[in-house]
Amino acid sequence: MLPTPAIAALCEKFPLMTELMALQPLSWFNPAIAPAAVALRDVGLTADDVADASARLARFAPYLAKAFPETGASGGIIESPVVPLPGMQAALGIAPGKLWLKLDSHLPISGSIKARGGIYEVLKHAEMLALDAGLLQPGADCSLLASDAVRAFFGQYAIAVGSTGNLGLSIGIMSARLGFRATVHMSADARQWKKDKLRSHGVTVVEYATDYSVAVEAGREQAQNDPTCHFVDDENSHDLFLGYAVAGERLKRQFAAAGVTVDAGHPLFVYLPCGVGGGPGGVAFGLKLAFGDAVHCVFVEPTHSPCMLLGVYTGLHERISVQEIGIDNLTAADGLAVGRPSGFVGRAMQRLIDGYATVSDEELYRLLATLEQTQGFRLEPSAVAGFAGIAPVLAAPQYQAQLEMATHLVWGTGGSMVPEQEMAAYVARGRTLLAAGDV
Repeated sequence: MLPTPAIAALCEKFPLMTELMALQPLSWFNPAIAPAAVALRDVGLTADDVADASARLARFAPYLAKAFPETGASGGIIESPVVPLPGMQAALGIAPGKLWLKLDSHLPISGSIKARGGIYEVLKHAEMLALDAGLLQPGADCSLLASDAVRAFFGQYAIAVGSTGNLGLSIGIMSARLGFRATVHMSADARQWKKDKLRSHGVTVVEYATDYSVAVEAGREQAQNDPTCHFVDDENSHDLFLGYAVAGERLKRQFAAAGVTVDAGHPLFVYLPCGVGGGPGGVAFGLKLAFGDAVHCVFVEPTHSPCMLLGVYTGLHERISVQEIGIDNLTAADGLAVGRPSGFVGRAMQRLIDGYATVSDEELYRLLATLEQTQGFRLEPSAVAGFAGIAPVLAAPQYQAQLEMATHLVWGTGGSMVPEQEMAAYVARGRTLLAAGDV
């Protein structure tokens, strides 16, 4: 923890720090927001990079359809539906505009948004190794990689990642299916069922009594000491980021098919749960490429883990953690339990993200119970965080003239693989809080 005088100086310079440290739900809208045409240059990646990622996923679709039969109906393309939420919209009193949900909670293979970036990075690494070894020729059918011979080849190599859970699932399951020796370093807050699921797929799980940052450092150290090991760096990986970014153009096509207009007169507000920042950052990058200034992105974090807000608000990025200002980083939203943000994402996206909000664990439970009651969708606590970003946007003066024709989209990031007993406990707790009317 920082010395008391240092914290006092931060609070004096950044007044919102006092509320942040008191664990009060709050919102902050970014005064540095800039036109997409200008701010996209900060990222260091381009639309061509995203198009390359999209093309690689298309190349691997035949392999995925063969290796994971649950993707067969989509031809091996990993994508989720976008659905309207009239019941939830009425329950939350959201008017005007229309509310939608992006169901990344139901993505195949690993059941969360991490199926985008995580699986993409593993596939890119596998393709590089197979091409270099002559096991795959440019333009060849990637389903060839499902053979026992290729799996034996990949068995000479290892892939490691540090994770609170969902990224570990996507990396571990994908790596093991290809034949890699997969290790997931998991923090104390990771759910037991996620550890059990990984082990059932032949993944080595290393558990730590501390938080996400320690698990990441351990994974990084393993890779540094093993020349055959590829480390998936959730904090700094451009490949993860690009895998997420592909979602932008896909959403544009989905909305066009659904008759949803997004332009200057019909703005789109997207609410993204945020942990270390890679997933929401990559998606937001793709959305800005697809919709330009017509899309406004808001990141939402737990009150006990507001690392990205802290980093961007102070300009310190990865040089400060929530623990250093006395916040414990303990939250029911295990996928968002990150104390130190990605410096890469914070700097790359600092002029592209409209705002940030925080939400209590109790409110997460109320939101997931309300969603289940009104729409029948069951998401894990972290996945409903985006709903908490809507009220601050509706109250913000700068958006009032745009709200009448606005579309609101909450990115539902996980939950379909949560065991029934655990999900039932989430919903029961949420219903209890709703009935009690706790604030």
